[in-house]
Amino acid sequence: MLESGQAPESGTATRSAWSWHPELPLPGSPVSVWPIKPFAFLKVLVGGWLPISEKLIIAALSILTWAWLSPALERCREFEFGWMAQIYVRNLLLLILVAGGLHLYLYTFRRQNSRFRYESRGFEHARRFTFNNQVHDNIFWSLASGVTMWTAYEIAGMWAYANGLMPFLSWNDNPAWFVAMFLLIPLFGANVHFYWIHRLLHWRPLYRTAHYLHHRNVATGPWSGLSMHPVEHLLYLSSCLIHVVVASHPVHFIFHLQTKVLQAPTSHSGFEKITAGDESDGGLKLGDFFHQLHHRYFECNYGGPEIPFDQWCGTYHDGTPEATKRVRERARFRGVDGSRTTRAESDTRSR
Repeated sequence: MLESGQAPESGTATRSAWSWHPELPLPGSPVSVWPIKPFAFLKVLVGGWLPISEKLIIAALSILTWAWLSPALERCREFEFGWMAQIYVRNLLLLILVAGGLHLYLYTFRRQNSRFRYESRGFEHARRFTFNNQVHDNIFWSLASGVTMWTAYEIAGMWAYANGLMPFLSWNDNPAWFVAMFLLIPLFGANVHFYWIHRLLHWRPLYRTAHYLHHRNVATGPWSGLSMHPVEHLLYLSSCLIHVVVASHPVHFIFHLQTKVLQAPTSHSGFEKITAGDESDGGLKLGDFFHQLHHRYFECNYGGPEIPFDQWCGTYHDGTPEATKRVRERARFRGVDGSRTTRAESDTRSR
């Protein structure tokens, strides 16, 4: 049943499919239209940061992490247990704080009830999950594999910076480029790299080997975001390798990895916004309905909404029943198992 204030849309399929959704159809990127509207794109880009956003919070966190919670670069010239363990413990605690805190607030204590929640169904107890429990499964893969791979990349990067193997950028070298790196990293990591790596992960051999584990989550929660097979973690986080060829500072490298890791719990939280529970509270943008559609329909929305690879490549789903029909037809044409794209709807109708 739709919550009050939810925008109507054509057709009835979407009307019964979600507990809440943003206004549909989802708007396309300004870059996808011709002639390109650079000022409209700039507005979207700045709007993703201000007045307050996940990106801004993570940027501030990465600066604090570099200044107070990271080993001195001189220590990183040799692989030593002390500084590597420091990074691991810090990353472990950060993920527990973000994913665990969101899960407690939104699902355990239900501090905002179901306001802005996409799916009404709860987490599953099923044999397809490790420990037969969706939440326990997600926590295990996020911590055991996710934190380990995240830390491995960060340790390798710090060692490379310390030994002059990655091009170093200081504030004094180019202040404008130093700031611009914070703006460009999410565009590359969450749009360009993510789209093509994600398409690769849907290649049948890789899907069956690794990506299936993440897609066991149809209704997602904060711990679902980083619940992946180690092979997928390796590929998903590999966007940070751009720093091998593009000059940057360790704080950019930390920010890059933290956006990939810490935005996974928020984008999979299952809620559009997090609020204090007050009806007048506008809340902080949290979830990603664009990606939520991917978890339900699989063969769509592989990238991010800012750079429209999905629109250019014909894999865009704008949330409407017409888009669902196009996705199914495309899946049948490609010989993809259509049952994957309808499982969530079948579960919804059977409730």
